[in-house]
Formats: sequence, C-alpha cells, structure tokens
Amino acid sequence: MNAMQDIARAENPLDLSLSESELERRREHITEFVRSRLDAAGVDRAVIGLSGGIDSTLTGHLLVEAVGAENVHGLVMPSEVNRAENMSDAERVASELLDVEYDVVAVEPIVETVLDAYPDAAGDRLATGNLRVRARAVLNYLVANHEDALVVGTGNRSEALVGYFTKYGDGAVDCHPIANLYKGQVRQLAGHVGVPDDLAEKTASAGMWLDQTDEGELGMDYETLDSVLALHIDGPLSPSATARQVGVDESVVAEVRRLHEQTAHKRRAPPGPDPLY
Repeated sequence: MNAMQDIARAENPLDLSLSESELERRREHITEFVRSRLDAAGVDRAVIGLSGGIDSTLTGHLLVEAVGAENVHGLVMPSEVNRAENMSDAERVASELLDVEYDVVAVEPIVETVLDAYPDAAGDRLATGNLRVRARAVLNYLVANHEDALVVGTGNRSEALVGYFTKYGDGAVDCHPIANLYKGQVRQLAGHVGVPDDLAEKTASAGMWLDQTDEGELGMDYETLDSVLALHIDGPLSPSATARQVGVDESVVAEVRRLHEQTAHKRRAPPGPDPLY
C-alpha cells in the first residue's frame, strides 16, 4: 500500500447514508449472519480482537447482540507503536461497552522474537508492521482453538476493495460481519446501535507503525474513497465520470482502481495450476 502525496478530499462526496429502517435491517441481517456462522461451525463462542477503533467496536457490539456477552472473548493486543489512548479505548470497549471477558496480550515480545530469528527485516517498516498484525492473528486463533470458538473479523467493504488489510493478518478470520458496509456506513451503524461519538468519530489507524493513519496511507479520506468505490469499482461509471461526479482529480480514481486491481490476490484463495485432465 503506497500513500499518495496529499490527502484527496472530494468536493461532492456521494451520500451513501442509510435510513433508520435500512440501518435496523442491516443490524438484524448481521446478527443473524453471525448466529448462522457459529451454528454452521457447531460452536457457541467467538473471539474478537479489539483495537478501540470503530470497526472492532461496532463488530463487537453486534457480536454480543447476536450470541450474548458470555460467549464472546475479546483480545486487546497492544504493541510499542500503538497509542496509549487507543489501548485504553479498547479496554473500555471490552469492559464497559460490551461487558465481555477479555485479555490484554502484548504483541511486541512475539515481534521481537521473530525479528531475532530473522534480523534482516528489523529495519523494514512495512514487513515489521505486517508482522505485528499477523502476530495478532496467531493469538486470535490460539485462543479460538483453545476455547472451540470462531475468530470474528472486523474488516469493512472499503478496506477490502482496496486491499487495505494484512494478508493472513487481520484478513485471517472465520467471518467478516461488517464486510458489506462502506466505512461511512460503519460509522453510521455504530451511531445507530449506540456506540459513543468519541469512538465512532476517532481517526482510523491500522496501528502498524507510529503515527500511522488510514487516510495518510491511502492518500484520501474515507468519504472520497467510499464515493469512488461505489461509483466506479462497484458501480458503472467511468473514471472521468466518477471524477466529475464527486469532484476529484481523475488521478484519485486511477489510484483507487490501481489499489483494487493490485490487491485482488488478497481477496482470493491462493491459486494453483489448472487440472491437466
């Protein structure tokens, strides 16, 4: 994922907001989906990584609504690059908002052990950042295997369509309940179910390195990204028509298209050769 030089902001972002009745239908649809996935797997419990961000907070809320707080195990997994307030928010979400069992497990000792085994990667910011995310996936599945539970992911549609997640990291889960929601709709549904405003509106960050933000790395704000995705990637408009519609330079649309195409492998199972017979 390569950041563009400046953060692009659409002059006329597309209004993708949902009505109250649509939000309630999404809420019911997602909770039923969660129950169906656990039933299909023959398990009663779920494990979720909690970061203090809006995606995991909303997913955690819907998860508790679907299966009950007693069947949810939260993991707060700080590293040295995470802001203290985010980890504090994550514990607040677990203990106060969701009232679920949770553990705080430091990721950095795992990262350091792996880098000690392969020190050549120690100065590689992207590789080390992805290592942190993959360490969390390992912990999620360790707990899930131990408790006979499913790992519930927190990815949204906007991130998925441009590959803004770590392959076999936060993408390594058993299901993604909010996968059909653009980022703006995630914030809207969070407000609908009662997530506090300070959590719903906080700056999004993957927490891979110090001072990282989603907008800074993507090179555009989420209103712009959502608009381009809805009109050009999911929708029928051409790059030039999309750029005119939302009020951005056509290069922004091209960047979204590039990210979508170059990260297609993240959204597919690993390929193998076609059968000979």
